[in-house]
Amino acid sequence: MKNSLQEYREQYGLSQRELAEHVGVTRQTINAVEGNRYDPSVELVFKLAAFFECPVEDIFHPDVDVETTASDHE
Repeated sequence: MKNSLQEYREQYGLSQRELAEHVGVTRQTINAVEGNRYDPSVELVFKLAAFFECPVEDIFHPDVDVETTASDHE
C-alpha cells in the first residue's frame, strides 16, 4: 500500500521515533511503513490519521482494482 506518511511526518517536524511514540509503535515500524515494506494494521492506520487529523485516504493509497465491483461476483 502506497502512502504519504513520511511527507506528513516531515510537515509536522517529527522524527520517526517521535511519531512512533505518539502512536505506540516502534521506530522500525514507522520506517517500514514509510518504505512500503509493511502494510500497517487497521488500528495503526486509524491512529495515524487521528494523530494528523486527516482522513485515512490522505495518508494511505491502497493498490485497488476499482474496475471490480461486488456486483461482478454475483
